[in-house]
Amino acid sequence: MNKKHIDFLARTLNLPAFKISSTADLIDLGGTVPFIARYRKEATGGLDEVQILAIKEGLVKLLELEKRRESILHSIREQGKLSEELEKKIQESWDISELEDIYLPYKQKRKTKADAAREKGLEPLAKILMAQQENDPEKRALQFLNKDVTSIEDAIQGAKDIIAEWVNENLQARGLIRKLYEREAFVKSKLVKGKDEDAIKYKDYFKYEEKLSKIPSHRMLAIRRAETEGFLKIDISPSEENALSGLYRLFVKANNESSVMVEKAVKQSYNRLLQPSIETEFRNSSKEKADDEAIKVFADNLRQLLLAPPLGQKRILAIDPGFRSGCKVVCLDEQGSLLHNETIFPHKPQEQLKQAVAKIYNLVDTYNIDAISIGNGTAGRETESFIQKLKFNRKVQVFIVNEAGASVYSASPVAREEFPQFDVTVRGAVSIGRRLMDPLAELVKIEPKAIGVGQYQHDVNQEKLQLNLDSVIENCVNKVGVNLNTASKHLLTYVSGLGEKLAQNIIDYRNENGAFTSRQDLKKVPRLGDKAFEQSAGFMRIRGAVNPLDNTSVHPESYFIAEKMARDLKCTVVDLIQKTELREKIDPSKYISEKTGMPTLLDILAELEKPGLDPRTIIKIFQFAKDIYKVEQLVPGMELPGIVTNITNFGAFVDVGVKQDGLVHISQLADAFVSNPADVVKLNQHVKVKVLEVDLQRKRIAFTMKGLN
Repeated sequence: MNKKHIDFLARTLNLPAFKISSTADLIDLGGTVPFIARYRKEATGGLDEVQILAIKEGLVKLLELEKRRESILHSIREQGKLSEELEKKIQESWDISELEDIYLPYKQKRKTKADAAREKGLEPLAKILMAQQENDPEKRALQFLNKDVTSIEDAIQGAKDIIAEWVNENLQARGLIRKLYEREAFVKSKLVKGKDEDAIKYKDYFKYEEKLSKIPSHRMLAIRRAETEGFLKIDISPSEENALSGLYRLFVKANNESSVMVEKAVKQSYNRLLQPSIETEFRNSSKEKADDEAIKVFADNLRQLLLAPPLGQKRILAIDPGFRSGCKVVCLDEQGSLLHNETIFPHKPQEQLKQAVAKIYNLVDTYNIDAISIGNGTAGRETESFIQKLKFNRKVQVFIVNEAGASVYSASPVAREEFPQFDVTVRGAVSIGRRLMDPLAELVKIEPKAIGVGQYQHDVNQEKLQLNLDSVIENCVNKVGVNLNTASKHLLTYVSGLGEKLAQNIIDYRNENGAFTSRQDLKKVPRLGDKAFEQSAGFMRIRGAVNPLDNTSVHPESYFIAEKMARDLKCTVVDLIQKTELREKIDPSKYISEKTGMPTLLDILAELEKPGLDPRTIIKIFQFAKDIYKVEQLVPGMELPGIVTNITNFGAFVDVGVKQDGLVHISQLADAFVSNPADVVKLNQHVKVKVLEVDLQRKRIAFTMKGLN
């Protein structure tokens, strides 16, 4: 990582160069984003995960840029055309588009019209025309007639083809059109003839126009999808008149017959070469921008979903509701292990209500159930109503749980590995129960795209989407921490510094040797070396460990600090954790050293105050409006409690218990102007909505939250 790279990232990310340099060094040494953010605050100057990830991604892009730069230099050098001035220009460029523009005249490409004209000896005529001093270019063209050029028209056209290529490869011309696209380009879409009925869902875009710089990501992705499906034709361009006007000013320097031909060549260049090239560039960049915004929405939603409040280690009765096939019921212990499963039929057509009631009462008593988790899919509301009418002889909380992706999990290799002897219905019900206990631990097993949050996730760059979602999962897992003795292999995979192989080795070691009693035991796990221990240990928790620090986020490398604090106060670390008056006597500045600064010391003191604190909030019970089960029951003006199930750039979707989420458009989220729905609502937030419109044919519900929350 050289100084020019550091300086470039400092400018683009608006961060001090020393922070970028230190962070880059830590990344080069194998540091993960969660580890660096949590345990290397002194080195990074307190950068957070988002900033560290931006540096990491910036380093990758710079590496790609340097590879391309070297490839371009090598290619031009091999052609014997690399002058000192050209090399300097290439070395000083930090923009990939500019680099490609510089390289364009030297790029190996298939034979062009200009190449054919040069082979016919017409380049001198092109230079004469370009000089714009010849008043009778047709007369001069006579000098270039030969067996390959049989007419004046052929000679002039060949010369114009060469000029057109010069214009296309001119850095100023490309820069001018690129800036025009940035300022003035419009996205225009129109219906493909004869596709009216098939494309009905894209009706809003049959004849649509919006400035490229203003179009939101969801509209761009919708239009692009319609184009891919063959329903719309799309054009992205500025005014041709403005584009040509700028190019004429650049290239037309006289007022004679030669300049008229140059003007025609410039127009030919714009229509045939320059405009399609820059349009492709802006198609790609606008798609990338739309992808990035959509991925950010998805990532933000996923983060909220993963950090949803857990009920904790309780004994759960989970129900995967159904009508015809019945309701699959499972009982789980505090660790989420399956104790029992069976099927009940409280609904039509079977409607074995008495038997269902008796079974539920029996299961609650037999397995000392603390809470009931009901999936929110088909028959979810009806099953909730059935359960709510029961009177248990113990306190049993009832929760509706979002079951999106449960069916994907139940048929996955992860589920088959966990429950090889049970079918998909049992696995799905177990997932619904475990989601209540700990959403994070269960949802990491499911492909994020199957969870159903976000917008147009199948239309964006899938590799970039996966990288971002993996990063979100990793940050959430490490933010919360994992119980080393109960965590699944899948959860351990996302712990900083581990990965799938080491996660499996930890599981194997645990199965063979019993529960871990100390973080130091991790070093006995095969292939878990010093680096992996350094990166992962602070994010592991061991409840009931001999050393109480093993159940905190204090890193083993800093145990000696907490122990020294205890010795100085003539007490134990347990005393420090239990007694506020002892902690209040500690002056952290006394423990600052060359390696340990105030940020780490304050983190240690905070952890001693609330060891192993789960950063997630407390779960709340939510209840839908009674007797409202179907969309057909909704009427405009009706006010209902709802729960936010998805957030997009254009609004939020809310479930009011009618098996069809409704949209609160961004304009209806609050009385004041809202620029970003995520500023107003959060995933799983309990809200009140008013029905604005119900479109049964299109299965759309419109809500408002104005004046209600």
